[in-house]
Amino acid sequence: MDAPEILQKKLYFLVDQLQTMARDLPPKYQMRIPYELLSSLANCLLNNTIFEIAKGLMEIQHVTEQHLLQQRLRFLNKMKMAEQEVLDRTNMTAEEKVKKLNEMKVTQKEDLKQFDMSLVLQLDQKMRDQQQTLEQAGVPGFYVTSNALEVKVQMHLLDFIFRLSNMDTPSE
Repeated sequence: MDAPEILQKKLYFLVDQLQTMARDLPPKYQMRIPYELLSSLANCLLNNTIFEIAKGLMEIQHVTEQHLLQQRLRFLNKMKMAEQEVLDRTNMTAEEKVKKLNEMKVTQKEDLKQFDMSLVLQLDQKMRDQQQTLEQAGVPGFYVTSNALEVKVQMHLLDFIFRLSNMDTPSE
């Protein structure tokens, strides 16, 4: 087959696979993924560059998530060590230790809430970076947004891309 025929066959395959994947979504997401978007996405995926970009973004996200998890575990460990220091004090009565631990727990609860919020903000920024990267790469359906429904649609589109990257596409 000539190269244009191979590309055409691959395009039809990608569109068909994307339509099948989209049909499996709940209706509220199907409505937001019209045929034109799937067709544009399939056309964009004819070049393997988008698959590589998506895989790279996924690897960066996993590393970031691991890093943030380690930060949180260190933070929790510091809180436990501070509690243990109070328990180990010999110059305090049991009642004083209980009072001090109760005060610490109130403070620690608020500190953990603030810490977790900072982690969520970092993850939100990572999401915006990913959206911007995919938008700049010309991937249809991707733009910077914090709208939960639109983000979920983008997550489905990314899932489609990952699933297609693991499939054998027609080459002849």
